[in-house]
Amino acid sequence: MELIDGKAVAAKVLDECRAGVEELASAGLRPGLAVVLVGEDPASRAYVRSKERTCRDLGLHSVKLELPATTSQAELLEVVGDLNADPAIHGILVQSPPPPQIDEAAIVLAIDPAKDVDGFHPQNVAKLALEDPSGFVPCTPLGCQRLLGEYGVNTRGAHAVVVGRSMIVGKPMAMLLMAKGELADATVTVAHSRTADLAAVCQRADILIAAVGRPHFLGAEHVREGAVVIDVGINRVDDPAAKRGYRLVGDVDFDAVASRCSAITPVPGGVGPMTIAMLMSNTIKACRQITSASH
Repeated sequence: MELIDGKAVAAKVLDECRAGVEELASAGLRPGLAVVLVGEDPASRAYVRSKERTCRDLGLHSVKLELPATTSQAELLEVVGDLNADPAIHGILVQSPPPPQIDEAAIVLAIDPAKDVDGFHPQNVAKLALEDPSGFVPCTPLGCQRLLGEYGVNTRGAHAVVVGRSMIVGKPMAMLLMAKGELADATVTVAHSRTADLAAVCQRADILIAAVGRPHFLGAEHVREGAVVIDVGINRVDDPAAKRGYRLVGDVDFDAVASRCSAITPVPGGVGPMTIAMLMSNTIKACRQITSASH
């Protein structure tokens, strides 16, 4: 069983990003990423800090806007409008989940699709479906695809089962894998928590991607011998023995499944580091596309 090291692959992606930033700098350009955080969600705050640190490390222009939990929809739309108009900003990300008074879909629609480095705007979703490479693909599935490539997993003709149907991971992951071309050309089944006889469906997978957001949702009965397992889940479970009182586990029961797999991502240290790396990559791509469109 091979352990898929997301930290090592993310470091490689960030090295590519660093080279991209240097290349843009020689043309007098600097990619800029704005992250908007509404409220005090501790997991979101930690994630935003990590993004900010990575931006600084790569030499990106980084803007962090922290708004109170009481921020209104109109106020947030105004912030997004200002960022859309700011030529120093090429990527805009509004951290999810926002407080209940915010209509998240309306905020996504308000972001300029050319700066939508999260890949959630309908125009970018359509570009993914149409296999238009100028669109932005959500960072987590893009990172999963890169992990498969770095570990030489053959997707062509393989049967991939994606467990989860969110717009953040499940649906874009399925579209990436069934597209034409490299790291794609797979036969894809999308399953979810309501799939009848989920174990039987998952057992047919050469590549099993778990993105349901439930701790240890998939066990040994879901994984066939020799399968490649990509575990997108990051779930907190109480653990009195742990220093923080909790530990992070995936959607897959790693201990029960690992011996059956040909390769598997750990949690933490698998898919997680890839998400931020692909966000940086998308921001650099946005800078290139916006500046070439304006010349």
